[in-house]
Amino acid sequence: MAVEVRGLDIAVHEASGNRIPIVRDISFAIPRGEVLALIGESGSGKTTIALALMGYSRFGADIAADVIRVGDMRIDKMSRSELTRVRGRRVSYIAQSAASGFNPSRTILSQVIEPLLVHRLADRKTAEARAVELFASLALPSPETIGSRYPHQVSGGQLQRVMVAMALITEPELVILDEPTTALDVTTQVEVLKTIKLAMKQSGATAIYVSHDLAVVAQVADRIAVLKDGTMCEEGSVEQILNAPASEYTRSLMAAAQPEARPDAQAAPDNVLTVSSITAGYGRIRDGMPAKPVLRDVSFSIRRGAALGVIGESGSGKSTLARVIAGLLPAAQGDVMLGDEVLPRAMARRSREQLRRVQIVFQHADTALNPAQTVREILARPLAFYHGLKGPAADARVAELLDLIQLPTDVLARRSSELSGGQKQRVNLARALAAEPDVLICDEVTSALDTVVAAAILDLIDDLRRNLGIATIFISHDISNAHAFCDDLLVLYAGSVVELVSRARFSEGLHHPYTRLLVDSVPEMDTGWLARRSAADAPAIARDAISPALCPFLPRCSQAIVGACDTEWPPRRERDGQSILCHRDWGELRPSGHGVQGRTTVMS
Repeated sequence: MAVEVRGLDIAVHEASGNRIPIVRDISFAIPRGEVLALIGESGSGKTTIALALMGYSRFGADIAADVIRVGDMRIDKMSRSELTRVRGRRVSYIAQSAASGFNPSRTILSQVIEPLLVHRLADRKTAEARAVELFASLALPSPETIGSRYPHQVSGGQLQRVMVAMALITEPELVILDEPTTALDVTTQVEVLKTIKLAMKQSGATAIYVSHDLAVVAQVADRIAVLKDGTMCEEGSVEQILNAPASEYTRSLMAAAQPEARPDAQAAPDNVLTVSSITAGYGRIRDGMPAKPVLRDVSFSIRRGAALGVIGESGSGKSTLARVIAGLLPAAQGDVMLGDEVLPRAMARRSREQLRRVQIVFQHADTALNPAQTVREILARPLAFYHGLKGPAADARVAELLDLIQLPTDVLARRSSELSGGQKQRVNLARALAAEPDVLICDEVTSALDTVVAAAILDLIDDLRRNLGIATIFISHDISNAHAFCDDLLVLYAGSVVELVSRARFSEGLHHPYTRLLVDSVPEMDTGWLARRSAADAPAIARDAISPALCPFLPRCSQAIVGACDTEWPPRRERDGQSILCHRDWGELRPSGHGVQGRTTVMS
């Protein structure tokens, strides 16, 4: 066996002297060249167990085991200096967020070759040649020159593949992949999964893949170990876990990964929010157009108590749209209306009442919540600002808010660092609800959460918007969750609304080619899904690669029409409950990658 773990225990020592176990009696073995997935909720011990194979534990914790073996190395018997020589050489680590794993002041190439130089495995010239080979094998663009760029100059998917190159450059015996695609949109995730699977096969490395997503690990793993509260519920082949799980907990994870559509909301007939012909971006505005445009002619409306899903890949303009509605980014053209009232474009010009009525729940609760304040202080501030509540009246309302978000009162004295990810996001939500808004913008609020916690947060938001009549804008790159949660779906691509569709019409299956690409990119709990996935779907390209007078999806479209798509902006086609921005008629729309028969020639 390439990896063997027996009787692994990890515990934290409190200041009082108590020893609190966080991982208990974990045992598994991995044959050479195979991938074991560690699955479970946040706090189940996945990353803690994986890092123990590098001899690493967080401050105040200790590792005890009968055996921790990687190849011919007894990790559990090594000294700190011996472990230093192993890490990054014979055992490598791929982090969840590549953006935070790179030094922004150094070029990509200098960081990728660093493990070879630090461990004295090659000279600089040889190391650079090896890096270029890896860049090419991982399908990175311009492999000979991409290394001269800085981390911020490549996309998230490209940077994640660069991190894979850095992990593989020393030809390690064990690679630990810690949620490597969680922060990526679905189309980028597909490309990264393909390259990871190919890279693992070519290198012959053994791997541990940490994730909370069963559908993702089904594409890359050979075996799955399911964890809960630091113990192993079950372990088996991917097929056995997916098709005949022995644990009730495993079945609950599978259920959470397949959200069921909620009933349509009984929304009021009046529109509480109307967005009309919004154009917005960054830089100086000239003739109504920003120097760096992001949104182009975006329009929609939402009724009181209804939920609108805004979906699209990273860079499509979803968060920019949220900022425009909230006034954080003034629009260059167009209006945002609350009822019959046109809101000032800039937040600084909006009244306190206008600010109160539109609230945002930000994606990352860690950065949205003040780490120096307690939960009581975080929730009391908007109560004082918007409603003038202080003292006992504020305390009573804080208690009501905690009840709304289903948190116990003992969290009031805690700071955000003392809360779990799900608890932080609930507090983040409660702070927005404290204003008693008419419109609630949820910006990727579940993207950093595991499936079980994310499902609970979605259920909570759904209940609240129905019971309180709040119009909800749900921004996400997860089309399956948006479809289950929302009454209508708005699909953004390169800042343009390419489709607006009711949930009822969505199920009929005729969509803009980009919407179909998103649907087809959602992983299924089927080990053959990635292999069947069409290789024709190209990765995203720069927005300025084509004329702004043409459809922005043209370079990736398998259904483009010669003489139309390559000459003029597409028309907006309307029918009951659905509109698309496309040259093709309804009857000509087909799933991407399938044969297209129409009145004109399909572009090559």
